[in-house]
Amino acid sequence: MTGNDPNTDQVARSGLVVTVPEAEPAVRAWRDRLDPSVGSGMPAHVTVLFPFLPEGRLDGDTLAAIGDVIGRHKRFEARFERCGRFPGVLYLAPEPATPFRALTEAVVDRWPETPPFGGQFAEIVPHLTIAQGQDDAVLDEAEAGLLDRLPVVTRVASVDLMVHDGSRWRQRASFALG
Repeated sequence: MTGNDPNTDQVARSGLVVTVPEAEPAVRAWRDRLDPSVGSGMPAHVTVLFPFLPEGRLDGDTLAAIGDVIGRHKRFEARFERCGRFPGVLYLAPEPATPFRALTEAVVDRWPETPPFGGQFAEIVPHLTIAQGQDDAVLDEAEAGLLDRLPVVTRVASVDLMVHDGSRWRQRASFALG
């Protein structure tokens, strides 16, 4: 969930993510060292929408509405073959990126008060964060260490609702794609 440090000022906040357990063998050691979200329980993932709704708004009707929005999208395969960068950030870029963007856009259409990353960025760039808040030399080292572990392939079948309780992320619900 690059763009905002999910470990600060996110009590009772939530996010929608696609977890990518297939990436863990390739990225875990780097994420353990270089991504602060690991320490608070966030697995390897591609963010669909963060920040999402405060936990207090996640009632049964809202969960049903999330399931309806997510369920309109078909399952798909994604490959992570290359790294990309934002300033201070190294990530794996999913191909295709379009289905991830479509999920984000659909959720934002339903809850327009929740722009991706709080509206900080003009473009939606799906990504699996490896390192954040690092200098270029560290990012270069991590990228070189990852390249022989790629590609990572995953079948995207669900989107998870993660909630931050002030210290840890936990999965609140999972919503199946159609």
